Amino acid sequence: MADDLKKGLEGVLVAESGLSSIDGDEGRLIYRGYPIEDLARGASYEEVVYLLWHGELPNADELEEFTAALDEERDVSEDVLDTMERLAAADEQPMAALRTAVSMFSASEPEGDAEPEDLEATLRKGRRITAKIPTALAAFERYRLDEEPLDPHPDLGLAANFLYMLTGEEPSDIHAETFDQALILHADHGLNASTFTSMVIGSTMADIYSAVTGGVSALSGPLHGGANQDVMEVLFEIDESDLDHREWVEQANEEGRRIPGFGHRVYNVKDPRAKILQERSKELAEDGDDKWYNYTTTIEQYLSEEQGLAEKGIAPNVDFYSGSVYYQLGIPIDMYTPIFAMSRAGGWIAHVLEYQEDNRLIRPLSRYTGPEDQEFVPLEDR
Repeated sequence: MADDLKKGLEGVLVAESGLSSIDGDEGRLIYRGYPIEDLARGASYEEVVYLLWHGELPNADELEEFTAALDEERDVSEDVLDTMERLAAADEQPMAALRTAVSMFSASEPEGDAEPEDLEATLRKGRRITAKIPTALAAFERYRLDEEPLDPHPDLGLAANFLYMLTGEEPSDIHAETFDQALILHADHGLNASTFTSMVIGSTMADIYSAVTGGVSALSGPLHGGANQDVMEVLFEIDESDLDHREWVEQANEEGRRIPGFGHRVYNVKDPRAKILQERSKELAEDGDDKWYNYTTTIEQYLSEEQGLAEKGIAPNVDFYSGSVYYQLGIPIDMYTPIFAMSRAGGWIAHVLEYQEDNRLIRPLSRYTGPEDQEFVPLEDR
């Protein structure tokens, strides 16, 4: 049994965690025991990050102190801003720019000489990373538009502040609440590829900047992040088509095209996060353009009910609705995965801290399949 190969570590138990749990058959997700629905509808992203890092929801005084500490760390160095400007001018991909920014944050780290085992220092470093990512990302986008970056707004929370720095306008209440909710939904999700990557790096007692940079790198791969951008590109194609959106879906199905945003490695039913974002998409539709909501609901109904995907355990995941929600918030589609990382950084940091409390270097086995007993031939005789 120990010699059985499990490609992709599928079904292999490699760690214990008290952070999040997924029931793929029931479509249930919890953070620290709290249903995602309750957190998304009743808490802020800052409260959820506090919960993941400290194990319990903050009271009013604790939240005020925690939020103030995050606010104090929002500014990024001129070196980071200069690099974001150069990368934007070079037409760099946003995820690559974010990877570079996170790595650079450590250059201005006031506790850079802290011992790796000092988890309180690691937590403070994680707070700085979480606070600075929105500022760096927004600056990168502003530079791409040939506009100067905006300083963080002192009166706005993390979600609303990002939208402000991105667009130059204070977001409406519904836009701020929707984006805050989206960050909550993406904050943690079990031992996914990017979280595991961060944990592996953290298990070497490398610093948290290295672990989060690794998480960003893993998330940049198309098999992990990016599906919501793919969904939006499909919706654009529908919008530009001469076909009715119902007809477009039927034709795509007949051609054997795979619609992104359906199916998940863990869920066999509709992703609970997709249900919440579908509600938000409807609210945004009522406040503006309803075509994106109509397109997504039509696709879901056709594929799930008429084509029987739901019976096969293939249902909408969080990306299916997040794409159109982000678009309605004015977020460029190639920034979708970076804001996924913005949210998930809180989870990566939580997992690294949790693992390092009882650390053991992650070092799995592999089975050698190469040749045996090769005879070495000196270079001059080859």
